[in-house]
Amino acid sequence: MKMERRSADGPVISGFSGRGFRVDENVYEGLAITPQRADGWAPPPIAELTEADLAPALALDPQPEFILLGTGDRLVRPPVALTKALAARGIGIEIMDSRAAARAWGVLRAELRWVAGALYPLG
Repeated sequence: MKMERRSADGPVISGFSGRGFRVDENVYEGLAITPQRADGWAPPPIAELTEADLAPALALDPQPEFILLGTGDRLVRPPVALTKALAARGIGIEIMDSRAAARAWGVLRAELRWVAGALYPLG
């Protein structure tokens, strides 16, 4: 699937390729994405996801409004401890399947929202 690039600064997810996401000229199976850069991401099983696994998103300055968490082919809730730890930092988390998260990334960045994304590979 190809998605249109909108007028947003930074990396834009332009489509899907196999288990991954096409960002500019690269394809990433797992994706850590911020308004400043996109990188491959090798996440742990969702049940083991911690703040440390989201370090690129948490390193943003200023901090992101929220983290867009794509959990693969279907929505899977992350550990409650992670949600509470992010809330303690004043960072929200939006959880959805990874395809929906990729599409939401484009909309949010077109609105110039300061968010970060962590997308699990597609099945």
